[in-house]
Parts: sequence; C-alpha cells; structure tokens
Amino acid sequence: MHFNSLSSTALTLLVLFNTVQAKINVLSWDDAYTKAKIIVDKMSLEQKVNITTGVGWDGGLCVGNTYAISNPDFPSLCLQDAPMGIRFADNVTAGVSGVNAAASFDKSAILARGAYMGQEFYDKGINVQLGPGMNFMRSSQGGRGWESGGEDPYLTGVVAAETIKGIQSKGVIATAKHYILNDQELNRNTESSNVDSRTLHEIYLWPFARSVESGVGSVMCAYNLANGTHACEDDYLLNTVLKGELGFKGFVHSDWGATHSTVNAVNHGLDMDMPGEISYKSGTSYFGQNLTDAVNTKSIKESRTTDMAMRIVATWYKLGQDKNFPKVSINSVDRDKASYLNVQRDHKKIVRQIGAASTVLLKNSGVLPLDTKIKSIALIGSDIKANDDGINSCSDRGCSSGHLAQGWGSGTADFPYLIELCLITDCNAPLITNLINVKIQSSISDWDLEAATEAAKGVDVAFVFATANSGEEYITVDGNVGDRNNLSLWNNGDELIKAVADANKNTVVVIHSVGAVLMPWIEHANIKAVVWPGISGQESGNSLADIVTGAVNPSARLPYTIAKKESDYNVKPDPSLQVEYSEKLLMGYKWFDHAKIEPLFPFGHGMSYTSFNYSKLKIKVSKSGTKDMTVKATVTVKNTGKLDGAEVIQAYISYPEKAGSPPQQLRGFEKVFLKHGKQQKIELKFTMTELSIWDTVANAWVIPSGKFFIHVGASSRDIRQSGSFNV
Repeated sequence: MHFNSLSSTALTLLVLFNTVQAKINVLSWDDAYTKAKIIVDKMSLEQKVNITTGVGWDGGLCVGNTYAISNPDFPSLCLQDAPMGIRFADNVTAGVSGVNAAASFDKSAILARGAYMGQEFYDKGINVQLGPGMNFMRSSQGGRGWESGGEDPYLTGVVAAETIKGIQSKGVIATAKHYILNDQELNRNTESSNVDSRTLHEIYLWPFARSVESGVGSVMCAYNLANGTHACEDDYLLNTVLKGELGFKGFVHSDWGATHSTVNAVNHGLDMDMPGEISYKSGTSYFGQNLTDAVNTKSIKESRTTDMAMRIVATWYKLGQDKNFPKVSINSVDRDKASYLNVQRDHKKIVRQIGAASTVLLKNSGVLPLDTKIKSIALIGSDIKANDDGINSCSDRGCSSGHLAQGWGSGTADFPYLIELCLITDCNAPLITNLINVKIQSSISDWDLEAATEAAKGVDVAFVFATANSGEEYITVDGNVGDRNNLSLWNNGDELIKAVADANKNTVVVIHSVGAVLMPWIEHANIKAVVWPGISGQESGNSLADIVTGAVNPSARLPYTIAKKESDYNVKPDPSLQVEYSEKLLMGYKWFDHAKIEPLFPFGHGMSYTSFNYSKLKIKVSKSGTKDMTVKATVTVKNTGKLDGAEVIQAYISYPEKAGSPPQQLRGFEKVFLKHGKQQKIELKFTMTELSIWDTVANAWVIPSGKFFIHVGASSRDIRQSGSFNV
C-alpha cells in the first residue's frame, strides 16, 4: 500500500512549479507610491474620482469595474469573485473551500492554492481577486464560514497570509474581506456587531493584521455595522486601526452595495465604491458626481481624493499590472460573449492533493484504509452522485441536491466537471478504482430507508453519505436563509446513517459539510469510521478515494469544534439588530476549555493511519527588550507506526493568569512528513505577535509579565508535552 502526503517532495515541486512565474521584482510600497505620484499629479479632480468609482451593476465585464481615464492613461480595473475560484467564468478551476484549506494545516499547500488561483485570475485579465475571506465561524451555523478559516484567529491568519502571498505572486491584487465582524448572514445589512476593543484586536482583527503584513493590496469593508456605525464609513476601523495601527498602504473598497454615504464614507476611509450605484441600476452613485460636488463644496478635501487615487494606482504598480497585463476575457453579464480561454492548466492535481490533505479522519476502528481483499461494498445516499439537473444547474450553487462540494453564494465558481462517487448506471466510481473485482451495491435515495438497508446488507463495508449546506443570504435553500437553521444533517441524513449502521457491522460514515453537525448516531457499535471531507471542489471524489483506499495517509485537522449537542455552543446567529459579542475572547474551543465542556471532536483533531510520539520539549527564551523577545520551543516527533505519514504539531500558549486570557490559544503549528520509524526535531518560534495581548488602557500590544505555558500536541485536547517560562 503506497502512501503520499502534501508535505512530501511532490508538493514542494508543485509549489515551485506554481510560483516559478512569480513577479521577481515586486515593488516596495515606497517605490510604488513614487511611481503613482507621477501619474496622479497629472489627474484632474474628475479623473481621480473616476478611478475610485464603479461603473454600476452589470456595467462592465466583471462583477466590479472602475472607470478608465485617458491623458494621463489609467485602465478600468476588473474586480471579480470568488475566494475559491473565478465566478461567472468557464474553463476555470473550482477548488477546495477556504475552510478546507484551513483543515489541511499545511502552509505550503495553502500557498500553492493561492498561487494557482492567482495564475487563473491573471490569465483571465482580472486585476483584483475578491478573496480570501477571513470572517469567523463565531457561530457554527454561520452561512459563510466555509469560505474562511474556521474558529481560530491564528489559523485563519495563516490561511489568509499564505493565500495572499500565492495570489499576489502572480501579479493579481488580493482582497482581505469582509472587514470586519461580518460573522452571520442574518440581518447582515442592518445589524450592528458590537465588540469591545480587546476582543476586536485579539480575535477579529488578527487575520487582517496578518494580511497587511503579507502586503495585501485591497481590503473589502463589510455590510454590517460595527458598534453602531456602518463598516464602510467607520473612521475608527478604517483610519485609526486599518490605515493607522496596521499601516495598510493599499485601498479599501466597499462590498457590493455596502456604501451608505458620500462625505462620511470618504472622510472616514473608503477609497473605492463598488459596484458604483446606490441601488441596482439606479443610475446614481455616492461617488462619481456626488463625490466631485462634495469636494467642490469643501465637504471633502481634494487631498483626500488624491490619497484615494494614490492608493489605487500605487497598488496597481506594486503588483506590476502596468506591464503587459492581459485583457479581460470574462463576461459576467453575458457569458456567451466571453472569449474562449482555458486557464486550468494542471491545477486539478493541486486540487486533488489539497482535497485529500484536508479530509479529516474523525474516527477509525481499523476498517480504513480499505483492505484490497474486500469483495463487496455499498455506496448509499444522494451525495454519491451529482445533481441530476447538472453540476452547475443551481445559480451560485444555491440548492441541496446531489454531491456537495461547495457551499452557495457569491463565493462560488462553476464546476468544469465534478468527480462524484458513483455514476449508478455502471458504478465505475473513483472510490473503488484501486480495488479489484469488487461487487458494488448502491442506493441514491436519502428517504427510502428500506432500499438503503437492502444495499447495506451482506457487503464487507457500507459507505453512507450525508451533507449539510449553507451560504449567502440572498439565496434561500430549503428554508435556510444563508445561515443554517440548526446543526442537523440535511436530507434525512441521521435516519439514513442509522438505517445503514443497523444493517451492516462495518459502516463508514462520510460527511460533506460546510461546518460542524450533530452526530446522534456516533456511538452506534457498527459505525467503524467517520470521514470528513468538508467541501473539496471539483476533484472531491478522487480526493476521498485517495484517503479511503490508502493512496494518501490522512493528515487533516478540524479547524472548528464539533460539539456533542447544540446547546454546548455559546453563540448562534442573533436575530436582534444589536448583536453583542458577549462571549468576548471565548470563541470556539476557548469556550469549551473555559466551560470545561467535553466536545465530541475537538479543534485540531484528526487521525492518521500511523502513529506519532512527542518527546524532549525544550524552551529557550531570548530578548533584548520586551518587543524583541523571542521564545523558541523544540520538540522531537517520531513516526512510531508502520506507515509513512504527516503529523500536525500544534502549539498552544497559556498566558499568565492576570492576563485574563482564555485557558489556551493556538499560537503555532507545523506539518511534517515522516517515514515510518523516522523522527525529526521541530522548532516553533514565538515573537511579540504571538506572546502579547491587547492592553485597552495603553491601546497597545504588551507582553504580560508572569508564567507562560507552552502546550504541544496533536489537538487542543491531545497535549503531548508542556513546559513553561517566565517573563
């Protein structure tokens, strides 16, 4: 049996292949601003306003387009969804979701994902990719959590930073979105997310800070209000924090329709209005002539419009888009008129590998990987095949039929194809391509429990598939308005699983889901394994096959907590228009740790077909002043099993008691591939960023004095080594 891993040499070669065309001489922000000043100084007020104003809904080839100007010349910029692939386009790759990227816990894989997406957006002539998303699974029911990195700020920050580096290595401007506190779909245009300063900084601002450090070119402000002010005209959030504290040099643009004024929006930090109309096809704009008039009446200083234009032009220069940038070859309004251009290359290989690397093995009593000697299997559930009406039949994937490989909404891309699990007519499924002379029994109905039982009877292993979906609030699916109504499986999933388990002593449950679900059947004696592929894109079936047949040793980890019961979670979508973030720092696993609640599957959990031992934790502290403090932890990890595989070494920090922090917080991880019997010393480094807390009195990051603990292990509840140091 051959095992592979995304942490192996094969992945390294793929990353090198995908970054070989990176812009070697990327400009510094200072040099980009120097070049921008030359052209902006030549612009009239009207020209500066034009490059900050969208042309309106359906007014251009992309979902967002700015006006071009001449003499001096500056092109119309194309802004296009989505964070996991090009929306409203053909011959593009529909890869794994953001939450799957997080589940891989693999920085090189996440970088490779960003790079191939950047290449496709570049090839299609798109200036700005509207991603990555970095809003949290504050609530497990939140509709768009699958687009981002889960429940932890450190992990989400890594996913954001590596994705941005990959996208921008190809000369495409990445967008950090949605800034900020856009964590539920319920009343997203009217609710105020109310949060204290420490929580804002330590949780919700964290991935945006890492994005700025990575040189992100644009930030999208959100629909919601924050502490009573619309996010796209919040002076504190946009000017004081983003452009001040974080030192963001790029431009801020609105989410589509999230601009609510001219003077307040511009004076308080908004640099570009998208899509440029006050309402759909209204022909009016908060920018455009209204912005010009506001400058002429002295409500807005012209120097501010100069700053807006400088930020846009400097970002364009920084990403090298002044040098032979391709023409736009998509047409979001009339796709039949788009020019043919296939940009997929061999990106399907990366999608398949990341899909496998992000498939979490939650439970396994030895039934997986499948023994090559098995004679028969069953494949049961509607998730085993694609939607009968076609893989792209539902607009923006807004339905709940067939195999689930994306959520729904503007964060989607059309499938060029979808590798499902069984074609039914001949059942020539990728799931069994590595098995010889295996008899297949199948049932595609979620509701015909008698048929499911018959299919499961007598086979060596019965696979039963179930799903849970969510998305953006402009589409309602099965009564779910973006956010999920509850955490139950969809389409009779729980009853289907129980029926199959009652009929077969070797039942494997496979769940394609946007996030956590309840598992009332988990203790059933016949359920021997639970596999969690998440939503893994066009290569979904192949990625799953690689895991269950043993071609790839699973190494993914949960980027969120799966609870035993819904009431164990402390947050759900709030119907009030004043959403109080009263849990403060206790989001996700931090709440479970604080409340001493045992999760069903904890944050960071994931099994392997081999085993690993941790030993010899050593901690070394060095500093030449508090801000320069560095702590290095080394631990030896050995593959003690019989198979090659990858382990995710996770480091959690417990801060001094007086800091008032959660019991422990993820502050580092490394994924390492080890051949069986081999060991490696792993170094984890912690600096001011990882060691500090936000002091609300000083309005600054400080490292608290006292005793710190470093816990190193395989999940938030599987700590293998601990040590301490004093500050």
